[in-house]
Amino acid sequence: MLKNLKDLKGFSIRATDGELGTLNDFYFDDETWAIRYLTVETGGWLGGKEVLISPFAILNTDWQAKCLDVVLTKKQVENSPNIDTHKPVSRQHEASWLGYYGYPVYWESNPGPVIVTTSSDEPEESIDQMMDLESRDSHLRSTQIVSAYNIEALDGEIGHIDGFVIDNDAWAIRYIEVATRTWWPGKKVLVSPAWIASLNWMESRAHLALTRERIQTAPAYLEDQPITRDYEAQLFNHYGKLPYWLEGATLKSLFASAAATPTEPILR
Repeated sequence: MLKNLKDLKGFSIRATDGELGTLNDFYFDDETWAIRYLTVETGGWLGGKEVLISPFAILNTDWQAKCLDVVLTKKQVENSPNIDTHKPVSRQHEASWLGYYGYPVYWESNPGPVIVTTSSDEPEESIDQMMDLESRDSHLRSTQIVSAYNIEALDGEIGHIDGFVIDNDAWAIRYIEVATRTWWPGKKVLVSPAWIASLNWMESRAHLALTRERIQTAPAYLEDQPITRDYEAQLFNHYGKLPYWLEGATLKSLFASAAATPTEPILR
């Protein structure tokens, strides 16, 4: 099911033994555009600090009650490694957090902890440098922060990122919501993360491999209407791209066709 992240913000997060807090933000991987963590404001029971919840823990989404049920206890969350969500999350902190919950280390082919070792004669400055390197190596980005990024088309600025549409079954970002500015005030369109040529985190800017005209004439995105498969098909057809739901099927059909085609014997 495709949902705008704005529809999920503020959802209650319910542990097996009580409410944890409210959903505030998401961290995504800027290489795969997968949602890695949900940030939860815990309120009074944990001093109001924010904690991370993995999509691995989500058991059920109750859209009517605006609630996410997770297979965690409040004690588990309380004892989890502390991560300051107001600072860049380093791989060192991630590895510690993932190890606590027993989740796989997603950035390595052979999962294992990231360990920073020090000797007694090692200067404190070098330790800080190592931790800074870990932070810069991380590909985690906050959806709240990225939502303010400007969008550059091939032929000039087009607007800014105004939101994200996710597949809450796969917990992956399917579309970026682009709010246009002076060209067509009020119009919003969707683009796939796959069509982003580059991201400049220092300049808070995303570069799209599309022209402004192609974006201008795209089907409008209306937040109050559901995203249907027909709308998605129109979107991909407009941009001249293969729909993501056909990519795997196309490859499978090609392999199946090749396997079913008899080959001529090789004459020696």
